[in-house]
Amino acid sequence: MANNNENKVLNVPPLRFPEFTEKWEKVTLGDIAKGFDYGMNAAAKSFDGHNKYIRITDIDEASSQYRYDDIVSPDGELEDSYLVKENDILLARTGASTGKSYLYRNGDGKLYFAGFLIRANIYKHNSYFVFSQLHTHRYKKWISVMSARSGQPGINSQEYASFPVYTTSLQEEDKIATFFKLLDERIATQTKSLRNMNP
Repeated sequence: MANNNENKVLNVPPLRFPEFTEKWEKVTLGDIAKGFDYGMNAAAKSFDGHNKYIRITDIDEASSQYRYDDIVSPDGELEDSYLVKENDILLARTGASTGKSYLYRNGDGKLYFAGFLIRANIYKHNSYFVFSQLHTHRYKKWISVMSARSGQPGINSQEYASFPVYTTSLQEEDKIATFFKLLDERIATQTKSLRNMNP
């Protein structure tokens, strides 16, 4: 990777793949995502073998992936508008877990999202690249500031849409996302190994 610290170029990361030289663009999440929908207001019931239900507590704290240790189904009318699909990011909107996020993976299957989550669909950009920006110190600080404004933890869809994100060419986003995925997979593997050693 090339080191850009000495170049003092604005809107580029300190480290980047050397074949990319264009400036990054600062936009808002609302500029590159659509929807910002609220989930279904339904209780959970025992898993029916097909329809999964994702709530804030079903998002793993460490990996931000869907948890498979206690799968449930929604106890209500199943509407396709509440299905989580490719390039969808879910964002926790209330409580101590405000800011918690999840990126849909095809392997998670038929998944409906609950009412305390907001769904944003990323388009024309790499969703994993965008999702990675929701795991930065900058994001955590933004969550803290936005939540403090209301006096209690909570961020609505309009506020989430205002979060500043950085974008670049899709080719660079894809390469960065592939690199981050590899790192995340290795971290997840090591974490699982540690858990198995200390049950």
